[in-house]
Amino acid sequence: MNSILFLVLRRMRAPLITLIISYAIAVLGFTLMPGTDGAGKPWQMSLFEAFYVVSYTATTIGFGELPYTFSTAQRLWMTFSIYLTVIAWFYAIGKIIALIQDPALRQAMTTLRFSRAVHRLHEPFYIVCGYGETGSLLVGALDRKGIRTVVLDINPDRINELELQDYQADVPCLCADVRLPEILLQAGIQHPMCKGVAALTDDNHANLAVAVTVKLINPQLPVLCRAEDDTIAANMASFGTDHIINPYQLFGEHLAMEMHSLGTYLLHEWLTGVPGTSLPTPACPPQGKWVVCGYGRFGKSVVRNLQREHMQTVIIEADPELTGCTDCIVGSGAEAHTLLEAGIQKAVGIVAGTDNDINNLSIVMTALELNPKLFVVVRKNRRHNAPLFRQFNADITMQPSDIIAHECLAHFISPMLAQFLKLARGQDNAWANRLISRLVEVVGETVPETWDVTISGEQAAAVVNRLGHGRPLSLGSLLRDPANRLDSLPLVPLMLLRGSQPMLLPSPETLLHIEDRILFCGTREAKNTLPLLLRNRKVLDYVIDGIEVPDSLVWRWLSSQANRLVNKKPPG
Repeated sequence: MNSILFLVLRRMRAPLITLIISYAIAVLGFTLMPGTDGAGKPWQMSLFEAFYVVSYTATTIGFGELPYTFSTAQRLWMTFSIYLTVIAWFYAIGKIIALIQDPALRQAMTTLRFSRAVHRLHEPFYIVCGYGETGSLLVGALDRKGIRTVVLDINPDRINELELQDYQADVPCLCADVRLPEILLQAGIQHPMCKGVAALTDDNHANLAVAVTVKLINPQLPVLCRAEDDTIAANMASFGTDHIINPYQLFGEHLAMEMHSLGTYLLHEWLTGVPGTSLPTPACPPQGKWVVCGYGRFGKSVVRNLQREHMQTVIIEADPELTGCTDCIVGSGAEAHTLLEAGIQKAVGIVAGTDNDINNLSIVMTALELNPKLFVVVRKNRRHNAPLFRQFNADITMQPSDIIAHECLAHFISPMLAQFLKLARGQDNAWANRLISRLVEVVGETVPETWDVTISGEQAAAVVNRLGHGRPLSLGSLLRDPANRLDSLPLVPLMLLRGSQPMLLPSPETLLHIEDRILFCGTREAKNTLPLLLRNRKVLDYVIDGIEVPDSLVWRWLSSQANRLVNKKPPG
């Protein structure tokens, strides 16, 4: 606010001084001009009378010659004062209009409104730095989950695009450079309701600046950063960045997962997807020889993971010196002779992984003409090219923004979900398939909600009260439907965390302890119903014992009297 006031005063300094001087000259002149009163005697205006006349004249209101008819000298001075003050007013009004249009003032006003909107947030929110393809996907997914966000981006077109989106909740946004610490402070990195920061810009150095700023100002705040450079990633890690996401490395791991553990891959995609959407049928990459076009960051990750799965790989690279490729065929991959030299006719799959969408489509079209049975993996770099890729219909289309958004979503929904997915990767494919079958049976074939619950006084007062009185409670009791205790809620407990010890897929017979943390997945209805069981003692007693506890004092007294009569022993 102080900066806005200072800016206004600085811009209006000259117009205000001009107005004051013109008024002073006009008032002083009126006090010096000779006139006559009603009796024809000499008379001169006082300072107040002169100021009064100039005030209604200079503002173009007009009122007449007061208090007496003006003399010729006074009328001449009035004419001069009109032109003098009106010109001063025109100058001041022009400066006011210019001030309103001043980019610095508009930015200051926008920043002030943004800061106040963030300050008024009274529910948990996340700060998303960068509203590009990844940021927009993440903000949309969080909004559909009912999680508030605050957005920063240096590109005004992206901020305008955000303001046109039909989100469920208002999204405070600001066009600013996230590398500036004061911008992150205004975005709420010290706000008590801020739960984390995602640095998702396409500038690695900007993401590094966000990580450093947050970890120096608020070290306890979780930070997720996008980093496609190993040096930048190492620098982020040295400052304690919680999660560093490399989309190319993640895709390579996912591709390998699809090859040797399809069930685990499906489980990961399902639990990190947008709730309510259908999970697409996964592709099954074949075993054999693969041709990889492009040996940049993406190509290197794919080759490394394919070779880990004992696949034969042939690399085609247009600039081997730039990418550091020592064993490759030089070319873009769009030429038939280059693909033939790579042995495309005997290959089972091709990866078009350059940073140019048109080149990637050209590569796979040429390859399919030579070998129509190829399994096609194509990299999509720009979201606006999505219609082209949909028309082409490759077996796997890799877009970095989708991968990063899914990974961020896994950490933002619940830190327990990210831990569960990490542990699930260590299980065999049969374990993942059994869990998927159970999820389909309980919640259907759409992406479920995932959330975690802590057995504490804040989230589960009724459960804590029961356990505090020495009455044991099993996990299965929390799975019952309050509307009919014989039915189960459509949810599945994925993991129970007791201290630092995780328990995957805990059984319903597991006895709960205070401070246990449970990761659930299920339908939105089940997520909305579960707090009723956790917090309402009457509902919890009903689903466990089948007894409806009276609410009012009168009904509780009548119930106790009835129980006393029933339990009273007959005489003799």
